[in-house]
Amino acid sequence: MVMEINVSEMKRVQLFEVIGRVDSTNASELGAALDRAADEGRTSMVLDLSGVDYMSSAGLREMVRVLKRVKRGGGDLRIANPSERVKEVLELAGLDTIFEIYPTQVEAVGSF
Repeated sequence: MVMEINVSEMKRVQLFEVIGRVDSTNASELGAALDRAADEGRTSMVLDLSGVDYMSSAGLREMVRVLKRVKRGGGDLRIANPSERVKEVLELAGLDTIFEIYPTQVEAVGSF
């Protein structure tokens, strides 16, 4: 399964809907998409992971790297609706304590 990233512009938030598998072969694409938004000054981001059926440590590394980057600029990277498998991975890695995780896209976007 190939990863797909759909980017939407909300009022104050950039929304990234990720679908498929995020692994070592494509995690850098996810990082690059998030970096492009940050390069444009978009530091309020929501990552909708409801369509992700697999997340590798490489994907987690990209998310943490971008989180640190946008926080330095006064922003945040928040997670919406992670699939059960992704939620498990985030908890196992202890990342559920550094990312704000919301049950729905609406709540995550509205949290900014």
